[in-house]
Amino acid sequence: MAGQDGVYLARHLRSLGYHVVGTLRPGSRWAPLTLGRAYSYLDGVQLVDLDQRDHEGWAAVLEGLQPDEIYNLAGFSSVGASWGHAEVVAETNGLAVLRMLEELVAFRDRHGWSPRFFQPSSSEMFGTSDQQPQTEGTPHHPRSPYAASKSFAHHLVVNYRESYGLFTATGTLYNHESPLRGEQFVTRKITRSVAEIALGRRDEVVLGNLDVRRDWGFAGDYAVAMQRMLQLDDPQDFIVATGTSRPLAEVVEVAFAAAGLGSPAGYLRQDPALMRPADVADLVGDPTKAREQLGWTPSVSFEQVIEHMVRVDVTRLERGVEDAPDYLSPV
Repeated sequence: MAGQDGVYLARHLRSLGYHVVGTLRPGSRWAPLTLGRAYSYLDGVQLVDLDQRDHEGWAAVLEGLQPDEIYNLAGFSSVGASWGHAEVVAETNGLAVLRMLEELVAFRDRHGWSPRFFQPSSSEMFGTSDQQPQTEGTPHHPRSPYAASKSFAHHLVVNYRESYGLFTATGTLYNHESPLRGEQFVTRKITRSVAEIALGRRDEVVLGNLDVRRDWGFAGDYAVAMQRMLQLDDPQDFIVATGTSRPLAEVVEVAFAAAGLGSPAGYLRQDPALMRPADVADLVGDPTKAREQLGWTPSVSFEQVIEHMVRVDVTRLERGVEDAPDYLSPV
């Protein structure tokens, strides 16, 4: 619940009349303070402590709540950091999902039914795929511990659906951004740095590979797609993407323009230490199936997302707090 996807999804579900229960890793109870105004949108959301690696804790929460729908948004989400924490990533993103699925089978055996389950897969699973754009049938070729763990979990979810008849759906989410992104992610690092430059508090942005291309969308849009997947008659797998990839350099250009700074050329410095051991050059998804079967299309453009993130970061810095007006909605 402490991440951007949890906040946007909970907000969307509440708008639809859901009773929402979110989990926080034990010890992170103060996470709402770091997200500021965002949590004002989550009135009525019940929070419980749960580490996704805690099998017994997960079983107790499942049995106690007996939810209709489960969205597994917890996990280790940084591709770059996964290289230094490979074992934790495998445990958190892979084995924890296996235990969740096992408990869903046990729950179904006890009660004769089981909740619908959504698993967020990642475009990073496709890695060095030579298919552009990627579709739901594109083979995986992961190029990081993070990507490998997400591929493992993805195939587990499909396997338990086919083997046990569980309603388990996957959404392969391409890069999706918002002002709630942590500063360890490159888009937020850029918008925060640009805001600091605009306010005279910094004189450069330090980045790695500017040529890497990704399919960037808005986190709030992707939360809508998640919910729609669990309303289908049969569980399926979907690509959630905009269908357009852009180089990281374009993120920088849009961010500088949004801050009124013009060309970023004089402010950029590339650091070889920020290059990943095995990077993926280009990822772009084909959202045709989501459009046709979910009625889902992005409502916020790439430019609108980056411009909104810059505006929010400027306001945060000017006020000296994490609060900002119109925090979640770019349009």
